[in-house]
Amino acid sequence: MKIKFNGKSRPEFYVEVKREVEDYFKSNNISKNANGEMIGKTLLFLGLLLLLYWLIVFVSMNLWLTLVLAILIGAVQAFIGFNVCHDAIHGSYSANGRVNKLLSYTFNLIGANAYVWKITHNTVHHTYTNIPGHDEDLDVAPGLVRLSRLEKIKPMMKYQHIYAFFLYGLASLSWVFRKDYLKFFQPKIGQTDNSSHPKGEYFNLFFFKGIYYVLFIVVPLVLMDITWWQFLIGFLCMHLAEGLVLGLVFQLAHTVEGIDYPEPNDQGYVEESWAVHQMHTTANFARKSRLAGFLCGGLNFQIEHHLFANVCHVHYPAISKIVKSVADRHGVPYHENRTFLGALISHYKTLRRFGCEEFELQAIA
Repeated sequence: MKIKFNGKSRPEFYVEVKREVEDYFKSNNISKNANGEMIGKTLLFLGLLLLLYWLIVFVSMNLWLTLVLAILIGAVQAFIGFNVCHDAIHGSYSANGRVNKLLSYTFNLIGANAYVWKITHNTVHHTYTNIPGHDEDLDVAPGLVRLSRLEKIKPMMKYQHIYAFFLYGLASLSWVFRKDYLKFFQPKIGQTDNSSHPKGEYFNLFFFKGIYYVLFIVVPLVLMDITWWQFLIGFLCMHLAEGLVLGLVFQLAHTVEGIDYPEPNDQGYVEESWAVHQMHTTANFARKSRLAGFLCGGLNFQIEHHLFANVCHVHYPAISKIVKSVADRHGVPYHENRTFLGALISHYKTLRRFGCEEFELQAIA
C-alpha cells in the first residue's frame, strides 16, 4: 500500500519554516554545508581512529590498556558515523557531490555500507518516519523488542525496558556481519521496492566488507601478540561500545514519550502533511548542550535534521530556534527532552509501555 500524506494539513507551516531558514542563511551569507568547525571535527575523529588503530595493532602494551583503547575505538567509529558519514550520505557535507561521495566511503571502512544506509535511512526512514510496517527503524530486534502495535506482544516483552539496552550493544556487530547483506538482498524494505541495484554496488558491498574484515580481524590476529580468545574479547568490547552509542543516540530521537506512531487509513492516507508528520514523530534532546551537539553530529537536533536533511548539522543549533518559533506560531508540536538523561529515562518508559499488555488492551479499547 502506497503511503500518501495529507497535503492540506497545515501546509503553511512548512512553507514558512523553509522561508525563514533560507532567509537565515542568505542574510548571514552562510553556506548550508560544512564550515571550519565541521572540517575540524572530521579531521579530529578520523585522526583519532587512525591513532587508536596504530596504537592497538603496532604498539606493544599492557593488555588491559589495549582493551580500553579497543572500547574507545568503538566509540570513535560511532562518532565518525554521526559526524562525518551521516552528513556525507545525505549530501549535506559539501555542495560538491564528489566530496560527499568520497566521505561517504568512510562509512564502508568502519564496517557498514553507505549505499544500503542511503536506501533504508534517507529514502525510507525520512519519508515514512515511525509509520509501522513502513519504517523499518522500528524493527530494532524483531520478536524481542516491540516498538509498534503491529508486532505481536509476547510475555517476555514486559522486560524489554531492561534487556533492550543490552541488545543495542549488538547493533554494530549485526551491521557488520548481517544487516547490510540482509537489507541489500531484501526485495522490499518496509513497503518500498528494493529489488534492483546498480551492478557496481554488488561489488562495493563485498569489497568494502572484505577490507573491514582484513583490517579489524586478520591484521590484528596476524600482527598482535595475543591469543585468539584475547582478540575476540577486544573485538566484542569494541563493537559493544560502538553499538551502545549508536543504539542510544538513534533511539532517543523517535522512541520517547509524546512521540506518535501514525497508522495510515485503509486508503493509505496519513492524517498530517509530511512536515507536520515529522514534528509529531521526532524529538530533540540536550538541544543546549555543546558537548551533545559535538559528539552526536547534530542527531540530538533530530527535528531540524528531518526537516532540513540537506543542511550540515553544524547549523542545527541556530536554525532550531527558527523551527521552534514557527512551530509554536502554528500550533505544531516541538518535542524535546532538555537533557540526555531525561531523554534516556523517557526512552526507558516508552519501552516499558510498548512491552506492557495492559497498554495494548487500553489502546485497542
